[in-house]
Formats: sequence, C-alpha cells, structure tokens
Amino acid sequence: MYAEVEQTQALIVVPRFTQLRAHLAIARLDHSIKNVFILPGIVIPLSLLHVRPSGLQIRHIALGFVSATLIACSNYVINEILDAPFDRLHPIKCTRPAARGLVHVPLAYAQWLLMMVAGMTIAWSIGPGFSLAAGALWVMGCVYNISPIRTKDIAYLDVLTESINNPLRMLMGWYMVTTILVPPASVLIAYWMLGCYFMALKRFSEYSEIGSKLAASAYRRSFQRYTEKTLLGSVVFYASVAMLMLGVFIMRYRIELILAIPFIALVMTMYFNLAFNEDSAVQHPEKLYRQPALMAATVLASLVIVVLLYYNVPWIGKVFAPSIVPLHTARFGCG
Repeated sequence: MYAEVEQTQALIVVPRFTQLRAHLAIARLDHSIKNVFILPGIVIPLSLLHVRPSGLQIRHIALGFVSATLIACSNYVINEILDAPFDRLHPIKCTRPAARGLVHVPLAYAQWLLMMVAGMTIAWSIGPGFSLAAGALWVMGCVYNISPIRTKDIAYLDVLTESINNPLRMLMGWYMVTTILVPPASVLIAYWMLGCYFMALKRFSEYSEIGSKLAASAYRRSFQRYTEKTLLGSVVFYASVAMLMLGVFIMRYRIELILAIPFIALVMTMYFNLAFNEDSAVQHPEKLYRQPALMAATVLASLVIVVLLYYNVPWIGKVFAPSIVPLHTARFGCG
C-alpha cells in the first residue's frame, strides 16, 4: 500500500504551489465543522453547575478548539495517505490530492506527526483530563486507519471505532470547563450511539450509491460483510440504544429534556431520509450546512435543549412521576 502511494508520487512532477495546496487540503480544515460535537460537553456541565464561563474557562475553550482541530487534522492526514489506493477506486474520492499523487508522502507523514504534537502541546496547557481525551482522539485515528489493526476494514467495528470520536469530543468540551463533575456514562453512550447512527447511514448511502457489491468491496473492505439490509438493521440498533441511554440521562439528571425528544427525533428522521438521496449529503457531513431544512431543524432542537437545560419546568416532574407503588413499599409501608 505504501509502495503504491510512493510509486505514484515518483511518477508525477508536481509544482510547488500545487503541492502546498495539496498538503493544506489533506488536513481537511473544512471538516472542522465537526467540532460542533464538542459544544454539548461544554453546555451540560455549565448548566448542571449553574455558572457562567469564567475568563479562564473561555481561554480553555478557545485553546481547546484549536487543539481539537489540530488533532483531527492530523487524523485526516494519515487517513488521506493510507486511503489513497482505495480512493482511486471511488467515483468522487479519486479526486482527492493523495489519490491524484499531488502529495509528497514523507512530508505528509511529518505533517501528520507535527500536527499531533502541536495539538497535544496545547491540550496539556488546558489540563490532564482534556489531554487524555485529546490523546485518545488521536490514538483512535491510528486504530481506525493504520494496519495491522485498521478497524476501518472491519464491518461494524469500523462504525463503532470511528464514532467513539463523538464521546471523546464531548469529554474534551467537558474538561475545558470543569474538573469537578464526572461525565455520566449514560450521556456518553448515548452520544456514541448517535454517532454510530450517523456513520451507519453514511455507510448505507455509500454502498447504495456505488451499486455493485464487488466495486464497493474493492473501495471499502468492510463492504464485503455489509448489505443494505444489515446496514439499515444496524441503524435501527444504534438509534434504539442512543435514545434509551438519552432517556436514562434525562430521568436521572434533567427531566425537562424529555420535551426535546420530539425535536431530536425529527432531526434523526430527516437525516435518515437524506441517506436515500443520490449523491447524498450524508456521505459528506461537512456539507450538511447546504441542507436548509435539516439545519433549521437542528438549530431548533439545539435551542430547545439549551433552554431546557437552564430553565425549570415544574409540571413536567409531576407528569412523569411514578404512578405505580412498588410491591415492597405497598406491603411494608413507606415509613
């Protein structure tokens, strides 16, 4: 695989300016929109603590986003290098810089490591909790992309390991603003499974778009084990677990958030429907902003969640209060 990338590079003479642009492109700065997944990790602990961010917390938030961007870009660089032979088999991704032989491979490896070092240096200035989450984000990029593990090639494990970046980003946001509260396992699992839901739909859209199982398997090895039926089945599984865990978090920590469920479900439904479109935006999450209806629904759901995190709704607790007396309480009394 490495030899094929280097051989292609050796056969192409690339002008310096074109090569510079190629190296900037493989960092995929446009994918920084995914850092939006950090925001719940910031908002939830601040709402639970009932505080506004201090000057130090704002500084940590700013530095944290820079660190997260550098770590993510480092992961994209290694992804671009190692996926070049497979991207050439894809009708759209064949235009990526590495697939076209526009990248100087040794320099790209240096770029991968330097971005990681820069990101981790900033991370350490924020704190150990943030550093561990940032380091885990980079390590998972290696696990996902680099042989002999390369979970990207293993059905189901590809989705699970790529989507674990969701709770890791939440943890990064969490440790930007607090070291006091411990993140609830329920919300982390819900966030992870929600990421799996989105990623499985991306796989489904890719598989359907290619049309041929043979061609799909040549481009992405995990497609050897997938079918449209099994991909959609996994989507249902991930959505079910995500909403169950979200319900656990809501009932234990913030009952008001139950009013946000219809809005979250609407966003998930709209995203599901998009996966069936030709050349779907689901395959290119960084371009989802071009879907005005989905963006409007997402903004509305986010606003509802933020409002419900900060404002109490007294009657909601009464509506969802237990209405069945446990057997041991009824038998022995509740004194």
